[in-house]
Amino acid sequence: MRKRIKVLSIFGTRPEAIKMAPVIKELESHPDSINSRVVVTAQHREMLDQVLRVFSLQPDYDLAVMRPGQDLFDVTEAVLRGLKNILAREEPDMILVQGDTTTTFAGALAAFYCRIPVGHVEAGLRTYEKYAPFPEEVNRVLTSHLADLHFAPTATARDALLKEGIDGERIVVTGNPVIDALHLAVKRPFRLEPELERVFQENRRVLLLTTHRRENLGGPLREVYRALRGLLDRYRDLGVIFPVHRNPAVRREVERVLAGVERVYLTEPLDYLPFINVMKRAYLVLTDSGGIQEEAPALGKPVLVLREVTERPEAVAAGTAMLVGTGRERVEAEVSRLLEDREAYRRMAEAVNPYGDGNAARRIVQAVLWYFNRGPAPEAFCPPAVGV
Repeated sequence: MRKRIKVLSIFGTRPEAIKMAPVIKELESHPDSINSRVVVTAQHREMLDQVLRVFSLQPDYDLAVMRPGQDLFDVTEAVLRGLKNILAREEPDMILVQGDTTTTFAGALAAFYCRIPVGHVEAGLRTYEKYAPFPEEVNRVLTSHLADLHFAPTATARDALLKEGIDGERIVVTGNPVIDALHLAVKRPFRLEPELERVFQENRRVLLLTTHRRENLGGPLREVYRALRGLLDRYRDLGVIFPVHRNPAVRREVERVLAGVERVYLTEPLDYLPFINVMKRAYLVLTDSGGIQEEAPALGKPVLVLREVTERPEAVAAGTAMLVGTGRERVEAEVSRLLEDREAYRRMAEAVNPYGDGNAARRIVQAVLWYFNRGPAPEAFCPPAVGV
């Protein structure tokens, strides 16, 4: 009997967990061929744990690296040291990392030190701006040059890898597993808490806002929040649901500009299922997040991106997202346009989602089997052409 391939998945944040959950479930569906093991670093503790519960994931190891006041040096060191003994004990045939967090880079580096092949989920995203987003842009570039198998979510991501000299035979266009996770989540029966349900009952149109990027802290966030106040003064049927990030720097600006403002509903960060259901019912989304640029189009929601550059240009090209920066006038103008121009709203809401068809996890696992000569290479994900 052939030895099973031992695959060790490493992740530490809520977005990583969401995107890795379908991959791990697919790995587990091949028990005769694959021995799936899971390490969480808990770079984000509470936000990670609620996603593990939603998808019924039970880690084999938990590094619990989160500490009050930790910085990037602390996280990187803790992940590297924590993985050293695990990799020596498990001796995996491949490790999987996802995206662009400090856990992603440190996990890939630890595997490299142990001469273990690395598979990179969501490979090839680029802004070509070293500090935007920070530190994610450099994390993903470095991870690409440590990885042996690259799961590019789109053809654009594949092309970025090719331009950097990555071997095209080691790149598979899979779609993004965030769409797989979304398809699983929206099928579940769910009822919002009364407080959130009341927001939708009391306001004809609801805007969902999220902000957390380091490069937006301070003045840029104040501009965005002031834009919201102007919009609320102008549109009396507009409400805002704002799950406020736990970063104290974000919370200071929220308290300064938005605390007590009528029709702004400030909440703690929402668990995955409530968040997906709020996004499903919202009129439009305003965010500086990366993953939401992929999720919202799958639900038919226009996305205004509070950044100057994005590593997800496919959404902009397809018309599902628009870069608006953080300037007050621009934010107010573009939100107003979508509130007043029904045709402009319809074009964004009905544009083709370029990020996946719900089969990314299957392609990723098929590619792992192919890498170890256990099956054919998967067919690449190819979204419908824009306008079709």
